[in-house]
Amino acid sequence: MDSNRESLEVDVLFVGAGPASLCGAILLRRLAENDSSGRLKDITIAVIEKGREIGSHTLSGAILDPRALRELFPDFAERGAPLGVPVEQDALYFLTARRQFRFPLIPPAFRNEGNYIISLSRLVKWLGEQAEEVGIEIFPGFAGTDLLFDGDRLIGVRTGDRGIDREKRPKRAYEPGVDILAKVVVLGEGVRGSLTKQLLQRFGLDQGRNPQVYAIGVKEVWELPDETSTSGTVIHSFGYPLGSDTYGGGFLYQMGRFVSVGLVVGLDYRNPFLDPHLEFQRFKTHPLIRSFIRNAKLACYGAKAIPEGGYFSIPQTSCHGGLIVGDGAGLVNPQRLKGIHLGMKSGMLAAETIFQALQQGDLSAETLGRFGDLLQSSWVGEELRRVRNFRQAFDHGLIPGILRTGLQMITGGRDYRDRLPSRAGHERMERAASYAGEENGTTAFQPDGNLTFDKLTNVYYSGTKHEEDQPAHLLIAQPDICSTRCVQEYANPCQRFCPANVYEIVSADDGQAKQLQLNPSNCVHCKTCDIMDPYQIITWVPPEGGGGPNYINT
Repeated sequence: MDSNRESLEVDVLFVGAGPASLCGAILLRRLAENDSSGRLKDITIAVIEKGREIGSHTLSGAILDPRALRELFPDFAERGAPLGVPVEQDALYFLTARRQFRFPLIPPAFRNEGNYIISLSRLVKWLGEQAEEVGIEIFPGFAGTDLLFDGDRLIGVRTGDRGIDREKRPKRAYEPGVDILAKVVVLGEGVRGSLTKQLLQRFGLDQGRNPQVYAIGVKEVWELPDETSTSGTVIHSFGYPLGSDTYGGGFLYQMGRFVSVGLVVGLDYRNPFLDPHLEFQRFKTHPLIRSFIRNAKLACYGAKAIPEGGYFSIPQTSCHGGLIVGDGAGLVNPQRLKGIHLGMKSGMLAAETIFQALQQGDLSAETLGRFGDLLQSSWVGEELRRVRNFRQAFDHGLIPGILRTGLQMITGGRDYRDRLPSRAGHERMERAASYAGEENGTTAFQPDGNLTFDKLTNVYYSGTKHEEDQPAHLLIAQPDICSTRCVQEYANPCQRFCPANVYEIVSADDGQAKQLQLNPSNCVHCKTCDIMDPYQIITWVPPEGGGGPNYINT
């Protein structure tokens, strides 16, 4: 606590206005209003969000399994939930550079009957409206930067200062952050959240778990001149443009006049010259994908990391005074590539846990630990257990992975061991010398500006804006490594794994030495650098509240 800062006291604070937090806050309000004792009817519930408005930082594929939403809002259709269009047709393809092979039978994981193609940004905005209608206070533009503790009890969150220049000096409009104190703090920051990282490290909540494994999803939304008969189409693919030793695949979803097209690349690839954004541009040149967007115009661009480690990578999700929900807890089904419904349900289970703890007046780690038990015994735990070894099955390439996942489907998720081990993705990157000559592949491809684009053009379509004169929110612990060891060992892969041209290696003033130039104002908050840096010296922290992408219609 800092006596020079303003403080705000609430009963329950949700950090991050994503699907998990908002569903949790809404259910908690309902439970409190129906409290038979009457003691909890007036509890205060607040949500802080680093984006400039609710939904502005929300990016996903997105196909929604409505199971959790239906539980929370059985009348979601009557309430006007913006669910886009129902899935009408599924297709799964294996792609080569020029051809496609359609699977006659679609595996259950790729079947989407009863699901919806949505704009997750719009859905989150709608959930925010539902939350505000029942008296939940939502504060957009406030980034949580530090956790507050009383001993080992989590008691709140400090929001970031405003009006600090790039040299960390207060400007004329300086405003110190606020200490928001709460009986319970729920971290729903999304993937690789900075506060969630602090909590995991402080209490070792991920000890004994498999390391989390991530992917990056790079996505564009294209607008057609008119709605076509293919609205409601869902396509998933594997193969081109990725090699058999790189995990990932493509997707295309058509929602009315809008077509979402993207590529997911596992952030455990070995080739330091691989550039996920470049591979995505190549993906769009395939005749199958081109046929859907040849008459369209680019509307939006975005990128985000996806936690794919699965069941055995879920950390302990509670501590004294705090819970972790949604993507921050790794609640994504890597086989289905879906996590929205799991995040929603986790927020709702968190609400049930908090309500019982408040009734008992006991917010200890043991009492809040019931949340983990509820997750395990719910359909969230059941769904994730069935695919508990899926991602690890691809550690040795595409073909062995397909064979092993086929076996897992028969055995209910077992493999030759019931818990397959895994390694953190950044540990798998190999030295540049092993890929001599492949650096030319990143410069040979030239975007045409119509179908394919460079990173800076795409960043423009993300709506990203940051206050220019502020401290860099990408912290490099040992910058000398970038111009010495990393040049020799990995050829500075940050230039390629970042999908927003944040990292550039430029010539120093002497014209000889190379040095790193940061362009933090380009950042789309995907967290890839924090994850894939082979030396683990890059830390992503929130910029001044309100900065970042503006994912409208994504």
